[in-house]
Amino acid sequence: MRDLALDLSLALRLADAADAMSMAKYRSAELVVETKPDLTPVTDADKGIEFMIRDLLAHERPTDLVIGEEFGGKDEALASSNNQYYWVIDPIDGTKNFIRGVPTWGTLIALVTPEHDVVVGVVSAPALYRRWFAHKAGGAFLSENGEPARRIQVSAVHSLGDASISYSDLAGWGDRRQNFVDLQERVWRTRGLGDFWSHMLVAEGAVDIAVEPSLALWDMAANAIIVTEAGGVFGDLEGNHGAHGASGLSTNGKLHQAFLSAVNERNG
Repeated sequence: MRDLALDLSLALRLADAADAMSMAKYRSAELVVETKPDLTPVTDADKGIEFMIRDLLAHERPTDLVIGEEFGGKDEALASSNNQYYWVIDPIDGTKNFIRGVPTWGTLIALVTPEHDVVVGVVSAPALYRRWFAHKAGGAFLSENGEPARRIQVSAVHSLGDASISYSDLAGWGDRRQNFVDLQERVWRTRGLGDFWSHMLVAEGAVDIAVEPSLALWDMAANAIIVTEAGGVFGDLEGNHGAHGASGLSTNGKLHQAFLSAVNERNG
């Protein structure tokens, strides 16, 4: 059995190191930006942070595997038959924001069991002066401006008409796009905050639903454990729970099925 408190402590130390590296590059004239084969941007900060975290994990947890956005490892970790835990790293979630000087970006670090359950998560957003973290059965917490962490929990809103929804944008919705647009007329408020922050606001109880129609495991793993430990539900638009889908949906739990029904409704 793993001591998840020790794993969380390690993840927090990894986040400290990542924050130092990312803030040194943020708004720096020395930031190097390239384009990946999928036409999304990547910076030398993305690569440097992931390489550094991998190096630290190789020393601290040499038997664990690592999945990262920049240097891969997903196929090996998901296919492993050696009962190995694996870490999931997004060195900078919100790279486009990072490049443009928008402070909504962060480092996402998660630990996943051999059974593919996320059990530790840290989301560190140094330009927002915030860090969220959780481990399984330990609750979810937020530290602001370096102050002692406080426990957080999702909202109690139970009606879509009273709900606040945060999302990324209207790209990637496919056949669900019109349903999602129509839903915005039915809820109390919508805001396009996007990325990890939307999901963390659900965990804090400030937002009731956060949704992104196209995501990868490293975009979701850390968010998933924090939202669920705050009392919410994390899953995908197909209705599956967990961080292994192709989309990300965080809710306070009370609104989960109602939202899924609304965006998956068949018309005509």
